[in-house]
Parts: sequence; structure tokens; C-alpha cells
Amino acid sequence: MRLLAAALVAVLIATPAAAQSAPELVARGVAAMDARNPVAALKDYQAAMALDSMSYEANWRASIAAVDIGKQTPDSVPDPARDSLYQLAERYATRAVAANPEGSNGWFALANAIGRNSLTLGKKERVQRATEIRADGLKAIELDPLNDGAFHLMGRWNAEIMRLSGFERFFAKSFLGGAVFSEASWDNAIAYMKRAIQLRPEFIYHHYDLALIYMDTKQWAEAREQLKIIPSLPLIDVMDPVWKQEAAGFLQAIANKK
Repeated sequence: MRLLAAALVAVLIATPAAAQSAPELVARGVAAMDARNPVAALKDYQAAMALDSMSYEANWRASIAAVDIGKQTPDSVPDPARDSLYQLAERYATRAVAANPEGSNGWFALANAIGRNSLTLGKKERVQRATEIRADGLKAIELDPLNDGAFHLMGRWNAEIMRLSGFERFFAKSFLGGAVFSEASWDNAIAYMKRAIQLRPEFIYHHYDLALIYMDTKQWAEAREQLKIIPSLPLIDVMDPVWKQEAAGFLQAIANKK
């Protein structure tokens, strides 16, 4: 399976441009993403970049597609092919930001890719990158207050910091340059995630992650409320079937918690 994934990455990177314009290829990639096929989408975006390497749309969308391919392999499973996809995603997002510094989606894609890519790093590097993730996520919101993905990212950023032990947060703030960790709170995590849901209520991942935050904070009724919404929502993200299944399991597990 790992060899197959590595071969897939090599094929995608080496795919020549089709006899279409860059905007046409980007549009085809968007259609593939809408069909929950990030592999085909990435191929189209890369073909567009072969024609126009600094295409903002092709680069930020390719970054998201690469992450969507990689995230289907759990973080707990060592996988160089997945890690290569995250590194590729960060390169594309960096180029998108260079092409259009005023584009919210470029900053969101960069924060998203850095977040995934940092999972392979040591503690000090992860703390440093956490600071980058927060800055890029806030920049995306500043440029577009309706960017639901950026609000979700900031909600998750706050939650992930709060999931660290008190000692880990103290150590990061005191010795690893993570002073910004003081800005994290469960209230912020909930507020950002609620805003993401307001902006895109049909998106499963927003409700799923808010439910996890409520479970972390032992707000069981609120967690159940979010989990009960998920079964009726449409499949949009490549991971939606997995999140639906996991949500059903969580709902059963916390059914009687008060």
C-alpha cells in the first residue's frame, strides 16, 4: 500500500499538462473536488500549474487537494508518501501566497498545510510552527471574514493547544518560544468552531470537531446535539463517510453521560 501511494505521488507530479488552458484545468479540478476525488483534482491543478506556475487558484487548490489525499492515512501510521504530500501542499500554498498576498484562501491553505506537515517534526519545531499556523489562520480571517475553513482551523488550533497537559504548555511557553500559547482557550475553540458552522452549516467536519471539543470539556448534551446533526448532512469532504461513522460511535459512547 505504501509503495502504491509513493507511486501515486510520483505520477501526479510527473503528469504533463493537457491541451487545455490553465483556468479550464482549474475548473475541471474544482469539479473533481466536488465529486470527492482529490487525486483527480490534484492532477488537474498540477497540469494547470505546468502552464502557469504562479496561478493563485491552481496553487492554493492543489495544496488543499494534496492534504485531502494525505489525511486519508491516519497520523498515527508512519507513511513517507503521506508526509511527502503534506510537504508538497505547503510548497503550493507558499507559492499561492506569493502570487496573491491578499488572497484569504492562500493563507488558509498555508496554515492548513503547515498544520499537517508539522506532525512529523520535533517538539520545538512544532511549537514554532504552531505560531505560524495561528498567524496565517488569523490573516485568512482578516482578509475574508466569511472563510469558514479559517475559522475551523483557528478553533482546532485552540483545541489542540488546550489538549496539551499544563506542563507541556508551560514548557512550550517558557523554553520553546511558544508565548502565543497563552492566547489559547476552550472558549476560543468553541467560538471559532461555532462561527465556522454558522458560515457553512452543511459541512460535517465543523460539527464533528465541535463535538470533540464539547466532549473534551465534558459538555455532553452539547456534544450529542452536534453528533445528532451529522447523519443528515451531505457528503462533501473525502473523509465525510469516516467522520459519519465515527460520530455514530461517539454518540453511542456518550449517550448516558451527564
